[in-house]
Amino acid sequence: MAKTAIHLSGDKDADALLSKDPLALLIGMVLDQQIPLERAFWAPAELARRMGRPLDAATIASMDPEKFAEFFKERPALHRFPGSMAARVQAVCHIVADEYGGKTAALWSRQPDGDALVQRLATLPGFGKQKARIFGALLGKQLGVQPAGWRAATSPFGADGSYLSVADITDAESLAKVRAHKQEMKARAKARAEA
Repeated sequence: MAKTAIHLSGDKDADALLSKDPLALLIGMVLDQQIPLERAFWAPAELARRMGRPLDAATIASMDPEKFAEFFKERPALHRFPGSMAARVQAVCHIVADEYGGKTAALWSRQPDGDALVQRLATLPGFGKQKARIFGALLGKQLGVQPAGWRAATSPFGADGSYLSVADITDAESLAKVRAHKQEMKARAKARAEA
């Protein structure tokens, strides 16, 4: 799947799964909120291990919600909000299974332009406009999903040479640059709030 190997979790096996399995990458993006990004993108591989089978949208969608949530709650929990995030992952898997025939990459393949791509991603549970732009930028920069106008549609995250989000993380050095940017943004927001 990946144009280049994905390096988001800090775990070789988890990154290998992200690189070859679109559903794993999508689940990681769903979970990437209010926890460290490495943990969010490690979680799909751990979920597959706990389930005892490869990730499959139809299988996840058809599972009993309480049983599925148990996979998230097992220690270490896959997210700081395991119940609600399990429900969100299951909701995304319902969409993939029901609307895209279980083919996760169909969510982003064959889009007429970048705006259509971002609009489609923004309809997913847990994806607002910003997360949709970030994921669209990741798809463009790292997976070669580049419909016309994708950089403008994913702005500012699609900008070439930026270090703003997970879309820009390819190694430890780029991770450090993204973290530095986020810390700078938090410091600016705090300064504005105190002014």
